[in-house]
Amino acid sequence: MTDVALTASVRSGQSRSEVIAFVAMVAVLIVAPMFIYPLFLMKALCFALFACAFNLLLGYVGLLSFGHALYFGWASYVSAYAAKVWGFNPEFAILAGAATAAVLGLVAGSLAIRRQGIYFAMITLALAQMMYFFAVQAPFTGGEDGIQAVPRGHLFGIVNLADPINMYITVLTIFLAGFLLIYRIINSPFGEVLKAIRENEARAISLGYKTDRYKLAAFVLSATFAGVAGATKAIVFQLASLTDVDWPMSGEVVLMALVGGLGTVFGPVAGAFVIISMQNYLAQAGQWVTVIQGVVFVACVLLFRRGIIGELANLLRIKL
Repeated sequence: MTDVALTASVRSGQSRSEVIAFVAMVAVLIVAPMFIYPLFLMKALCFALFACAFNLLLGYVGLLSFGHALYFGWASYVSAYAAKVWGFNPEFAILAGAATAAVLGLVAGSLAIRRQGIYFAMITLALAQMMYFFAVQAPFTGGEDGIQAVPRGHLFGIVNLADPINMYITVLTIFLAGFLLIYRIINSPFGEVLKAIRENEARAISLGYKTDRYKLAAFVLSATFAGVAGATKAIVFQLASLTDVDWPMSGEVVLMALVGGLGTVFGPVAGAFVIISMQNYLAQAGQWVTVIQGVVFVACVLLFRRGIIGELANLLRIKL
């Protein structure tokens, strides 16, 4: 067998494993509301999309952002305000939130990509904290009370999202659409350049690629998907609050991506479900939840350095 044929065979096997995993994931998510509280599932799906967006930036470009709550939180605020005050239908409210996140991502990314490493991370954190304090003071955000009683409305003026099943189907559709778009991005020629930048930026520059443009594009895409997640969450919970834009939210999404597996397609989804499950089912432990999350994080770093999905994929010799 020639090298070309062998490579094609390996890629075919990897693609087949990803398709099987995707079909299994969709099947589980379709039947899950019969056994699990739909509101919990909707929260987990919103954060799964958020984690996938973050993974696009760190896992495939190698850029560590400590300020992704900026895009998640402000998209939440704009979506909630658009639905409650401007009377937007939910689809337009979510689009408004996503557009806001994209603009913020363009501004923040243009500043942050001028630096690398820890300096890049600190710039993203500083910008996120600046916008957090603006959210505290801005009158339309409601301050510590947030924007409450956000109407879910009717999707396309037809589907009543007050019904939990209709809302769940909508959130699931948004998540799957975002997941597939991110998958397409990372497996496109654009995505291959991003991986090249992650592995060796100097070599990518020597090959003639304008790496700053690619990094900025990836940053904006990541911010936009994070915004879709935040905007959807605001409609689901009918609330936008300071929690969504505060720095611990940025830390949580880092934890989700690392626990699930950086640079894997399904890792952030698994990580999000693990972390949200811990928060939900260990709520009675109070502040100890944070301690437990820290222990899990340390255990993953020491014992499962590839993350849950990364270690599973390595064990089975497949791509996930």
